[in-house]
Amino acid sequence: MDLWRLQIFCSVVELKSFSRAAKAVYLSQPTVSSHVKDLEDHFECKLVDRLGREVVPTRAGALLYGYAKKIIALKQEAENALAEFQGKIKGRLTIGGSTIPAGYILPPLLGRFKEYYPDVVVSLVQNDTQRIIRDTLEGNVELGIVGAKAREAQLFQKKIIDDQMFLIVPQKHRWAAKRHIVMDELIREPFVMREQGSGTRKSIEQVLDKSGHSLGALNVVAEMGSTEAIRQGIKAGVGVSILSECAVAEELATGSLKKVKIKGLSFKRAFYLTFHRHRTQSPLCRTFIKFLNRET
Repeated sequence: MDLWRLQIFCSVVELKSFSRAAKAVYLSQPTVSSHVKDLEDHFECKLVDRLGREVVPTRAGALLYGYAKKIIALKQEAENALAEFQGKIKGRLTIGGSTIPAGYILPPLLGRFKEYYPDVVVSLVQNDTQRIIRDTLEGNVELGIVGAKAREAQLFQKKIIDDQMFLIVPQKHRWAAKRHIVMDELIREPFVMREQGSGTRKSIEQVLDKSGHSLGALNVVAEMGSTEAIRQGIKAGVGVSILSECAVAEELATGSLKKVKIKGLSFKRAFYLTFHRHRTQSPLCRTFIKFLNRET
């Protein structure tokens, strides 16, 4: 067992394929298979199964994967610490972002961060809020930026960016020229909703609950797993939805989508910098947090 084999094994598990993992680590597929076989020989058990076209970890493989991620993260932490000791800011930083931060807010911030620290490699993991919170708890990412408050006491959260959501309708919708509608109109309209675990969905639910309405009152005709899917669904006439203004900024500018207010409701929310209270942050992570505090 060595670090390189563990990294290859993690790539196989994450990409669910020997061939995709081979491309990711710039090796041939037989070489990747050989390294995983070496690990299986070392531990004397099967680590992955081929199920059709997918490769999935066995229970032993899932157990090893959890430890392998921690070992690899510790190795990276050691490299970052020694680089800092020598006055260098370099290494790899893995951060997580829910859909809106990862898709629209973090990319320009990461561009500016790279201007200051060109030797840093930032790996951005995008998923829904619930998954990013779980990844932060488990140490898969050093920090996350999400659109909802976490319940877990182990997590520290700080508001860094405000966000405004609106009802979004297609250009030719009968509400497109209206400044606002009332809630009674919305509950009869086909509505496209984000999936369970989404920060956007949670924010909508909280606003409706506070105003005496409920998510169940909406005429939900589809649930979709990304903001991009909902945006395309609105354009295609599947239904209307409530989305962050920054997620549809280009369409609002061109007029292909329109934003409408709902009378008496304000869909304001915040995005939160999130990290584990009890995990030691790497020097690179601390540098990035200082950068965020300065830039946002």
